[in-house]
Amino acid sequence: MTAKKDKIVEIEEAVVRFAGDSGDGMQLTGSLFSDSTAFAGNDFATFPDYPSEIRAPQGTVSGVSGFQIHFGHKNIHTTGDLADVLVAMNPASLKANMRWVKKDAIIILNNDEFTGKNLEKAGFDTNPLEDNSLTGHLVVQAPLSMLTKEAVKDLDLDNKSVLKSKNMFALGIIYYLFNRDFTNTFTFFENKFKKNPLVVEANKRVLEAGYNYAETLEVFSNTYRIEKASLNKGHYRNVTGNLATAWGLLAASERSGRKIYLGSYPITPATDILQELAKHKQFTCITQQAEDEIAGVVSTIGASFAGAMAVTTTSGPGLSLKSEAIGLAVMTELPMVVVNVQRGGPSTGLPTKSEQSDLMQALFGRNGEAPCIVMAATGAADAFYAAYEAAKLAMEHMTPVILLTDGSIGNGSEVFRIPKVADLPDINPPIAKADDPDYKPYKRDPKTLARKWAIAGTPGLRHRLGGLEKEDVTGNVSHDPVNHQKMTDLRQAKVDMVVNYIPELEVEGDAESDLLVVGWGSTYGVLLTAVEEMRAEGKSISMTQFKYIMPLPKNVHEVFSGFKKIIVCENNMGQFVNYLRMTHPEFKYEQYNKVQGLPFMVSELKTKFDTLLNE
Repeated sequence: MTAKKDKIVEIEEAVVRFAGDSGDGMQLTGSLFSDSTAFAGNDFATFPDYPSEIRAPQGTVSGVSGFQIHFGHKNIHTTGDLADVLVAMNPASLKANMRWVKKDAIIILNNDEFTGKNLEKAGFDTNPLEDNSLTGHLVVQAPLSMLTKEAVKDLDLDNKSVLKSKNMFALGIIYYLFNRDFTNTFTFFENKFKKNPLVVEANKRVLEAGYNYAETLEVFSNTYRIEKASLNKGHYRNVTGNLATAWGLLAASERSGRKIYLGSYPITPATDILQELAKHKQFTCITQQAEDEIAGVVSTIGASFAGAMAVTTTSGPGLSLKSEAIGLAVMTELPMVVVNVQRGGPSTGLPTKSEQSDLMQALFGRNGEAPCIVMAATGAADAFYAAYEAAKLAMEHMTPVILLTDGSIGNGSEVFRIPKVADLPDINPPIAKADDPDYKPYKRDPKTLARKWAIAGTPGLRHRLGGLEKEDVTGNVSHDPVNHQKMTDLRQAKVDMVVNYIPELEVEGDAESDLLVVGWGSTYGVLLTAVEEMRAEGKSISMTQFKYIMPLPKNVHEVFSGFKKIIVCENNMGQFVNYLRMTHPEFKYEQYNKVQGLPFMVSELKTKFDTLLNE
């Protein structure tokens, strides 16, 4: 299952993009190639890109689904700008993706689909296979549909079932091109379709047929191999950000000794967290698929009152609906983690596209003064640690924490080194002891200003909580103006004091230079890559990435003071830069924004940074 050794060329990295109709299985194809990449020991990052419609018109550009993977021998921080290899299953997928490929890319086409009707539906005036528009690329025209049928002609399968596996023929060609082994993919087939041996056999045959076709065709002058990445010793696996988030929450539950409760309503792109946690009842994990967003969050507050590590998950529209209940959790000072997997907005917006759209909503989107801790994961693997830290801060400081990820993190995948739970930081919730004669509902720890967590039903700790303003210490309902001022100040001060329990801001590069690139959340990898490349070119540039947003790290002023210019880059219209203008108005900020449902490209960032450096 390997190519001839005299054809193998060693390369450092590559970008492969799979594209086809929504029903062509491109997400599965990309995931299987990602798994093979993980087993090959390469570092990688992926970018699934698919339409919001459940079933867009077949054969149209609006219905194209794509999956891009950037993998290599070196550390990979981005999903790649342009593809070295494009697999296009029909004319529409070719048309939609030509702007995302390099000038000398390998393009593998299913020419069975390049019929007059399909070309017309895709918006082509002429046939790209005949009009020289693909000149400069290595174009492989493979009759994937016909060859798939040929590979399984003696199996008792209907035509529709046979054609469902043509994506595996394309995958076989890519396996040949990058010298991949079939073993783990065969194991996947056997586990996935164990109740249908014919489907297992069909997929195996088609995958091998694609590999053998590529080898026999001899259209590739070279095949490619990427050596293993230099990773620290440990156990690794491929994880999406949503999977890592779920695991981080499970780890926090185990370390804190609190059963986990998740109350959520399914919403793209956050639903996978609910689905993953529902699998883990063995970890005393209780999940409820609520009837709506409000039911999800209020049941979560009830679970927190009952002593559970309480979590609710959502995306932007759902966070809007949860806002009053989050204010209730602020008022009652109960710990709760709200995971917001951001997507493009406003309203329903772009459900399958990624955007850093909800920062201002997370910071200020509640009535009254209702401060929450706000964090942002920086990548798919970091989502594990961000979720763990969010749960730790929520429980130890007795307040809601909003954790922002987004679609690119939630659906994207990275190599993840699995930690030992025992090595993670301790989580020590301030649980009130039974029959404590000094217990008062709002009596506070002077170091954190957190009140004790009196678990409902604990002897001697009967108390009441609700949404009306509380009297300091006693928790009685109070409408006294002076008390309201005091309690408002205390709730804000409690969040502000979290600054003493979070890491200080770090700088990638020199502490003083001409330009500081500032990002937050999921932009980390692409900003780091752009800055590293420019530093290698001798440019005076550094970067810093914010993971903790409310409160900000205590050394922001110190860090920012070392740079002549500061540019803030984010996938919105400027929410974080405006927040910095509020909190640190002593600095002047440039900004660079992209709101297309797509991540930044390294090339466009470098162009912008060069412009600032040359001014």
